Amino acid sequence: MSVRVGFLRAVNLGKRRVPMDRLAAVCEGLGYADVWTYVNSGNVVFDTTGARGAVEAAMEKALEAEFGFECTTFVRTAAQLRQVLDAEPFTLAAGDTHFVTFLKEAPAPGDAKALEALSNDFETLEVHGADVHWHMRGKSTDSRLTRRDWEKVLGPLSSTSRNVTMLTRLVAKIDAV
Repeated sequence: MSVRVGFLRAVNLGKRRVPMDRLAAVCEGLGYADVWTYVNSGNVVFDTTGARGAVEAAMEKALEAEFGFECTTFVRTAAQLRQVLDAEPFTLAAGDTHFVTFLKEAPAPGDAKALEALSNDFETLEVHGADVHWHMRGKSTDSRLTRRDWEKVLGPLSSTSRNVTMLTRLVAKIDAV
């Protein structure tokens, strides 16, 4: 068994409500151990075995059955999250924002290049395998990139993003447990 983190795409926005206690219960129902959630944005930590794709598929099926809408889920091990945070591809200035966007798998080289080409004078994208580091020179609410920009390259339901500050706190909590 290894510690995994599931990141749900676009929950607790509008009508897509996923109470964290019910998210934990669904994961426990799948047989995952030591389940807990972190902040109210669809992050769940658990111990399990199996390939990432199989875990994601099982979670997505169970979550859709429970909540009545698709819950695209991206799973990483705690070790993979530490590697993401250790990458530090950007030098951040005061007021900058750094997100990591999780993908199901590493994009094809042409798609990786197309993602990085979305960079502009406000934000820079760097593809690292199945993760995209996204540096914004200011607040994320000022981003010039839209969901449509990402979907033109990757297709719909293809990614979810988390702030590196939140990810750092999450990994610290995992390490403290």
